Amino acid sequence: MMDAIRIAIVDDHPLFREGVTRSLSEIGGFEMAGEGATAQDAERIVSTMQPDILLLDISMPGGGLAAVASILADHPAQKIVLLTVSEANGDVTKALNAGVRGYVLKGVGSRSLADILRNVAAGESYLSPMLSARLLSDVQSLQPANGVADRLRQLTGRQTEILRLVAEGLSNKEVALRLELQEKTVKHHMTGVLSKLSVRNRTEAALMMREFRDRETDRS
Repeated sequence: MMDAIRIAIVDDHPLFREGVTRSLSEIGGFEMAGEGATAQDAERIVSTMQPDILLLDISMPGGGLAAVASILADHPAQKIVLLTVSEANGDVTKALNAGVRGYVLKGVGSRSLADILRNVAAGESYLSPMLSARLLSDVQSLQPANGVADRLRQLTGRQTEILRLVAEGLSNKEVALRLELQEKTVKHHMTGVLSKLSVRNRTEAALMMREFRDRETDRS
């Protein structure tokens, strides 16, 4: 029997926290490792309880995105999933660039949330399909003159290898470990990737690679 996934939830609405806790408990396979209402609570819970996944809202005292940056600086392996009402592209890109493993909108159903958390615990990443489509549309509108394939052909073999791993949801540190490189080397290559693809950040580059991969899969 698989061990329960230890979840901590930090949200400044107690009723929402209670609802998520109750839903996951009824579904089974989850253990609540702690809860809080502020960015400081999130940092404390991660340090003391070390949950498998931290569920975190963006809008809270201290700021959810600030908490993400602080937590991952000290605990880079911590899996964080943002559960929020914010659909702003800026929040999404900041969160993904910071290293969160999932970005979920609060309208999600309890069983869908449970599936997302199981996948994140298994090492996958998740972005709400609606937000993913919006970001991809934004990327495409930035450079309408050239196709995705033409841009990706500008990358070196190593840059392509790194971008494929980033598109799978790996952080720079995880890419470095996978390819036995220094993290600063991965960052250097990603800087070149962003320049060649004429995109603003790693999220947009990853979406471009995913679009290309999906199109190639459809053709085969």
